[in-house]
Amino acid sequence: MPHPHPSRRTILLIGASRGLGHAMAAEFLKQGWNVVGTVRDGPRTLLHDLADAHAGRVEIETLDICAPDQIAALRGRLSGRMFDMLFVNAGTTNRDPTQTIGEVSTDDFVHLMITNALSPMRVIESLEPCVAATGLIGVMSSGQGSIGNNETGQRELYRGTKAALNMFMRSFAARQAGTSRALVAMAPGWVRTDLGGPDGKLSIEESIPSLVQVLLAKQATPGLQYLDYLGRTVPW
Repeated sequence: MPHPHPSRRTILLIGASRGLGHAMAAEFLKQGWNVVGTVRDGPRTLLHDLADAHAGRVEIETLDICAPDQIAALRGRLSGRMFDMLFVNAGTTNRDPTQTIGEVSTDDFVHLMITNALSPMRVIESLEPCVAATGLIGVMSSGQGSIGNNETGQRELYRGTKAALNMFMRSFAARQAGTSRALVAMAPGWVRTDLGGPDGKLSIEESIPSLVQVLLAKQATPGLQYLDYLGRTVPW
């Protein structure tokens, strides 16, 4: 597949096959960006439809973020490329989100921690050399990852994995002290998706265009912030 036109800014968007990731890809295209998006190996996705509709502006890579060998292979395929933004969109929840942490199975705990916290950071650690010195590195967190805002409990395992992701981003940022890059953990709001469920307060259309505008504005501000889809600071 040919590379997108080099004069356009390009985002490397991890997890772009559906839901929030697909919506982000579509919005960045509207903003004039090119998109290199990843999907897991399998059937055709909504990202493929975007690629058909925007000839030459969308590249599709295959990646399961929970497979370290696939992360390494993607890093090899992207060797020599430079991106204006790297954003990792990943998340899952356990079968019964009402469980207290003491009721969660070990298998669910390990699976969610690997998917929601460890794997996104492995991707960032591996691919950050592909991000321009004045670029942005971001990850999809959640408002439920805020320790300071947790006054209701519920969804305890999911909350814990996103809090862990936030802590890992803080550690990454500490090692990047003095960087000119922007770093961000994004909270998209409670969105009606397969993950968020039908009771979410926001539609994708109410969240993602604003979230993308926050990312575009954040590019000019080096250092790490934890922001929601309206650009408001979320307490760690």
